Amino acid sequence: MTLSKNPSYEWVMQLLGSMWFTLLALCVAIRIGSFIDPWPSLLSSFCLAVFYMLLAVLIMTRSPAKAHADGVLPRVAAFVGSYLPWTISFFGKTEQALPNLLSTACVLIGMIMMLITIRHLGRSFSLVPQARSVVQTGPYRWIKHPLYFAEEIVIVGVVLQYLTPITALVLVLHIGVQVCRILYEEDLLRRTCPEYSSYEASRWRLVPYVW
Repeated sequence: MTLSKNPSYEWVMQLLGSMWFTLLALCVAIRIGSFIDPWPSLLSSFCLAVFYMLLAVLIMTRSPAKAHADGVLPRVAAFVGSYLPWTISFFGKTEQALPNLLSTACVLIGMIMMLITIRHLGRSFSLVPQARSVVQTGPYRWIKHPLYFAEEIVIVGVVLQYLTPITALVLVLHIGVQVCRILYEEDLLRRTCPEYSSYEASRWRLVPYVW
């Protein structure tokens, strides 16, 4: 049994991932509790804290995978794509009303899209490329990776809260990493789930009529 297929390893990875997002939620909550920011900033922070807790719960409740991606690169891409953008929360926060209101809109829209997607995805949610089942209902009827799309909308909202040239660069790098994650995930699903080939032939990856 390889390390990635060991149940104890899987449980430890779930625990660490869940603890990371819980820590981020607590850091944001502490800032909210201080009431030092104007209300648009507090509202955007509250939405972000709820989103972090949602990710923490999802990681802990996901089901065991049927197969895992081989090699180091898929795991590195998953780690960077999952955790790098959320370090933005440790940068200095803007207090301007417009960026914070736009951030609130992005986080709420992305979170609603994620909840709708997860309702159909169920416990097949994962960070590292893993194969559980081919979901074809809900938003998966139109695009193959609606969860990634929802996540990018939320990350745009986070960047708006902490807008600097560095955080904008993090966003660009993250999009590149997510593209790699998508390709690794699709390769694994093709090899593991026979029905995936017919499914992917009639779906766009992320944005209809674009990619």
